Amino acid sequence: MLLGKKRKLGRKIEAINTGEKLQLTEKIEDKDLLLYLGLTNDSNPLYIQHDFASQTVFEKPVVPTIMLAGIISSAISKYLPGPGTYIKEQRLKFTKPVFHYATIEFLLEVTEVDLKNNEVTVRVVATDEKGEAVVEGTILANPPQMINQLTTQAMDNF
Repeated sequence: MLLGKKRKLGRKIEAINTGEKLQLTEKIEDKDLLLYLGLTNDSNPLYIQHDFASQTVFEKPVVPTIMLAGIISSAISKYLPGPGTYIKEQRLKFTKPVFHYATIEFLLEVTEVDLKNNEVTVRVVATDEKGEAVVEGTILANPPQMINQLTTQAMDNF
């Protein structure tokens, strides 16, 4: 159980630089799709039923775009800037459908660091096995901030 366990915060804004990059690879597996569908109660047959999808322009089941957005959100929360980061805005364009069992390369790059507002802008590009873009966009996030703790003798009485 993780309750009460002290966790390390991600990097503060002063430690982040424009041009920093993170690259990760994700393979979309059936277990991931089934977990998503179960957690969200999303019953869109386009996501899992081959017979249904074969009647559409896609011809086979597609990966829900929100799953791809979730991978991006997870990368922001885990790595760039890391734990404690809050995503304020995301603008993502899904330029091409992603199909089951696809391997997707995600590239995240810090394009702007705003010290005054504690905000970083991260450009996102995800490509499929053919090198074709499947997701493009930006994320605006607040890196973690420490709260200044009161450490005066007057507080010792509390």
